[in-house]
Formats: sequence, structure tokens, C-alpha cells
Amino acid sequence: MAPTGEVVFGGGDRVCAENRLRWDLTPEQIHQLTDELIAKTKTVYDSVGALDLDTVNYENTLKALADVEVEYTVQRNMLDFPQHVSSSKDVRTASTDADKKLSEFDVEMSMREDVYQRIVALQEKLEEESITPEAKRYMERLIKLGKRNGLHLPKETQEEIKKIKKKLSTLCIDFNKHLNEDTTNLSFTREELGGLPEDFLNSLDKDGTEKLKLTLKYPHYFPTMKKCYVPETRKKLEEAFNSRCKEENSAILKELVELRSQKSALLGFTTHADFVLEMNMAKASKKVASFLEELAHKLKPLGEEERAVILKLKEKECQKRNLPFNGELDAWDTRYYMTQVEETQYAVDQNQLKEYFPMEVVTRGLLDIYQELLNLSFQQVEGARVWHDDVTLYCVKDRTSGQVVGQFYLDLYPREGKYGHAACFGLQPGCLLSDGTRQMAVAAMVANFSKPTADAPSLLQHDEVETYFHEFGHVMHQLCAQADFAMFSGTHVERDFVEAPSQMLENWVWEKEPLQRMSKHYKTSNPIPEELLDKLIKSRLANTGLFNLRQIVLAKVDQALHTKTGVDPAEEYAKLCQEILGVPATPGTNMPATFGHLAGGYDAQYYGYLWSEVFSMDMFYARFKQEGIMNPKVGLDYRNCILKPGGSEDAAEMLKKFLGREPKQEAFLLSKGLSIELEPGTPCAC
Repeated sequence: MAPTGEVVFGGGDRVCAENRLRWDLTPEQIHQLTDELIAKTKTVYDSVGALDLDTVNYENTLKALADVEVEYTVQRNMLDFPQHVSSSKDVRTASTDADKKLSEFDVEMSMREDVYQRIVALQEKLEEESITPEAKRYMERLIKLGKRNGLHLPKETQEEIKKIKKKLSTLCIDFNKHLNEDTTNLSFTREELGGLPEDFLNSLDKDGTEKLKLTLKYPHYFPTMKKCYVPETRKKLEEAFNSRCKEENSAILKELVELRSQKSALLGFTTHADFVLEMNMAKASKKVASFLEELAHKLKPLGEEERAVILKLKEKECQKRNLPFNGELDAWDTRYYMTQVEETQYAVDQNQLKEYFPMEVVTRGLLDIYQELLNLSFQQVEGARVWHDDVTLYCVKDRTSGQVVGQFYLDLYPREGKYGHAACFGLQPGCLLSDGTRQMAVAAMVANFSKPTADAPSLLQHDEVETYFHEFGHVMHQLCAQADFAMFSGTHVERDFVEAPSQMLENWVWEKEPLQRMSKHYKTSNPIPEELLDKLIKSRLANTGLFNLRQIVLAKVDQALHTKTGVDPAEEYAKLCQEILGVPATPGTNMPATFGHLAGGYDAQYYGYLWSEVFSMDMFYARFKQEGIMNPKVGLDYRNCILKPGGSEDAAEMLKKFLGREPKQEAFLLSKGLSIELEPGTPCAC
């Protein structure tokens, strides 16, 4: 029998089933542990950097760096994750400070020329010796990253790069902290919120008078933009939403773009986009530009048709409510009328539909589907130590062997100061520890779904169910990956592939059987009526042109900022909105200053959402749709070919194994409601 806390995995790895994370740190402890972590990690880098070049070997160089990376990653996550979720402002501030300090330290360690030289020496020495393919990939990746940090360049250039990198990391942290900490709220009368359901209005705080307070957080903003029939209210809200942190973040964004461009030039790249894309599937900005251009060209006619329909709806509504009609679509109109299209053309009433998606039923159904599909079992951990009472922890085991795979936290409701979107955070990497045992992976899904009230449970809109499925797909990727090195653990794949595994799983919320399994009416427990279900499934194509053209606008803004010089973000966004969508941006707003992706690791990579969808749709239609969407064999192939390698293989190789061929674009184009002119069997342009 394995020692306590360890289980043996099918692959022969013993698993250390220990969650090493703690969430009760005080601000003082966070500061102290940050300093200790830096000192401890630096010692290892110093000893590697001090080795005689002729004494370097796998153990004292590569393994030493890999071992400290595991330790460092776990401790760092424990120190910098609370900034996103802690309910104490002091803890959040301490955690943000820790993140800044650790990010500076990351830059220092990434710029260690002495360590880089030892790895290069090891590579020359190891030509003869055999190391595992993944260890070889790790060594090559470290050398590649060294070059991407300019460690082969003169000392003064290195110093300049280091200075820029430190500044960049601080600016990115500040950009997103401003958005998280934004507490702007607007007050409206009940009449000004006409069209919104009673349960929503009853959940709002009062502002001291009889008015109701709306924040700019998702659970307030989106329902209002979709359902409020008072255009003036939507206008005020949209203006405020796209002006969040306008002053401070506009300045940061300008500086970020300039510094990225300077750093890329020092490293010999024409643009920052080309620097970033070298590590992605796309490889170069020209390829991304033509991908977006071709897709926009194909979607434009569809977008124009949809726009014409929406304009007609607006004209009708203006007559009905005695409002002037300006013959234009405004930025505060799009979500409202897109919702109307769903309700009129497809007869899907979102307010009626959400009554069938109470949080507990959705969660139970979602967890059951994932367990069945991926041959896993989940069990809630009672009395787990968590960072807030809303949070639950689950233990995940392989269903066949009963062995522990990992654990995940669910933190699903909004709180003051909490991260405002939905995301998956990897907290403890699933990889090998220094003694050769496998550390189990731990991840957290953080979201902002509507909270339950005294009268009703938390009811999810269908698009929130889709978000839930998507983010939970990332959680499964974090847990099922079985890489040896922390650097390749979980979702550490190419950034333009990382969304594909979870995008593929969104398909389940558009299929009859899974939908039936995760829904029932919160009062009567009745299933969704067949007719409503059919309408919902058909409505997947509603507004697909406009929705995807908006994704292209955002991807193009991102590319423009990182390929051209002197681009004004607000102007560029407004220009592309007009050109591609035919909907002007509201004067005075600056949407890019609220666009967290630009400072959250997606710089020059937002196109990846669309790019990876080519692969997600191909995987779904080629295997699951053909062989059965709950087919456990396909589910296991998916777990083994796509999730299990983590980043230890190239995405193109994983796809080829799972599909049995090169990827193709047909399924992607069909899913967007486009007809296909490709010859059968034409390989995808990607």
C-alpha cells in the first residue's frame, strides 16, 4: 500500500493527494511569506548560476530549477490569489503588493544570464545523454525564453529590457486592480428600470431615497442592458460601463503599448504582436490579420442582415413607446434588441427560461455530465478551509482506479472587491515533486452569478449556464493534465489553443439531453417544455453575425495597438465599430480602457478566442457529434489526447491524435451560420 497521503496512478506515478494551500493569511503574514519565498527561491538560482560550466548536469541544473518552480508556483498562488477573492480590503491590498513584488522578482529571475549560460552548457553536454522528451522540451523552452528576454544580448540592452518588464508587470496589475475595485453605481426609479423582472428589482439595494442602486458588475449590467425598455437608462449605464477607470486606465494603456513596442524592438522584432505570436500556433501577425480579415468578410453579409432586422425592431419599439427614431443603432441598443431577436424570431423568453436553471440544479447536472464524460468522480469536501462561506471544495478521483486527480473550488457569487468576470485560476500545478511523486492539481472557478434571495434561489440566464460550462472546462484541463513539469501543467498550452478545450464543452448547453439533465423549474420541478427547448437550441444562431463581428472588432483593436504606432485606443475602437458593426461607439467612452484582456496576458492574443474555436468545433463535430455526445470512449480519448498532455506536446500534435487527421475549418464556419465553399477535405487555413 502507498504511504499516507499518496495513491498510485495508472502511469506508475505515486500521487501526493495534499492540498498545500491556505487562505487564512493576514496582511502581515502575506508580506513576510513573500520576502521568505523570494529569498528561498533566489538561493536556488544563485547556486545554479554559480556552478562551474563543466560540472553542470541534469540533477544540479534542470531538476533543481524544475523543483524550485513547483514550490514557488504553489506559494506564489497562495499569496497573489487573495487579491481577486478576499473579502478583506487589507488582505486584497497586501496580496496585490505581493503580486507586484513577486512579479518584479520573476523579471529578475527571468533575466539571470548566469543561469541561462548553465542551461546552454547543459544542452551542449546532454547531446549524448538521454533525457525524457518532456525534460528536453523543458530545457529547450528555458533557452528559448532566455533568448526572448535578451540574455544573448549585451548587458546594457538586458538592463533596459529588465527595467521595461518590471514596469509592464506593475502597470498590468494596476490596470486590472482599478477595474476590480471600481464601485461606481447609478440610481434609478422603478419606472426607469421598466422591463426588468420583479425578482431582479427586489434584489437591488436602495440608495437612501426610494431609488434603486445599480452597480456596473455583470449581474446588474447585463440583465439591464438586455431587458430595460427605457433607452435613457441603458444609455447612462452603457456610458458609465465603458468609462470605468477611464482616466487612470487610459494613461496606463498608452504606456503599456509604448513599452511593449520598445521591448520588442530591442529583441529584434518588428512589432510586439510578432514577438508574442512566435510562441503561438499562428506564429506571425500577418497570419492573424488575414484570418480576421477573411472571417470578417464572410460574416459581414450576415451581420448586415441581422442589423437590418434589429433596426426594424427599434423603429417599431420607438413608435410603440412614442420615442424619436434616429434610423441608427446606438451602442446601448445592441444587447437589448439582440435579446428581442431571440424572443421574437426564436420565441425564447430569457426571463421564463431562467426559471428552469436554478443554480443547484445546474451545478448538479453540470458536475454529473463532466463526471460521466471524463470518467471521473467528484465529492464535496465537508468543512474545507476556504476564503469565504460561499465557496465549496470538491475532490476529484479517476472513476476506474479510484485515484485522486485533484481538487477544485467553486466561488460563484459576486462580492465587493471580488474579481468581476468568470475565470479559472490554477492554484497548485499537477506535476512531479522533487521526490518523483505526483502533486495533485488544485484549481478554482471564480464567477459572478446572481445570488439567491429570500424569495428565490439563484436563477441563471442560459448564457450564464454556457459560461459556467466553459470555465469549468478550464478547471478540468487544469486537473486532468499530467505533465511532469510545472511549466507544462494544466492549461499551459499555446495561448491561441487554450480556449479550445473549454469552448468545445460549451456545445453541451445547446444539446437536448444535457440541457434536460441540468434544468428543472425552481418552483414546480417540471422539466423545460419540449417546445421551449427546441426554440432555445435553434436560437444558437441568433445574432451570430453581430456577436462574432464584435469579437473581430476587439481582436482587431488588440492587433492594431500591438502592430502599429501612435494608435489612439478609443479612436481605433470607434472606427472599427463603425466599419465592421455599423454601430458607433458612444462619444466620451473608452472601451479599451475597461478591456482587462489587454493587461491580463492576452495582449496581441485576443484573436485566440476565434482561432481556437476552429479547433473546438472540429473536435466536437468530428468525434462527439458523430459518435455520441455522452459517449464515454470519445470522452476518454478527449481526456487522454487533449487534456492529459497539458503543454508537454504541441497543440497541433494533440489535435491530430484526437481527430485522426489535420484540423479543418468547415465545422467552425457552419457553426457561424455560414455556407461552405470549401472542397471536402480541404485542410483548415490555420
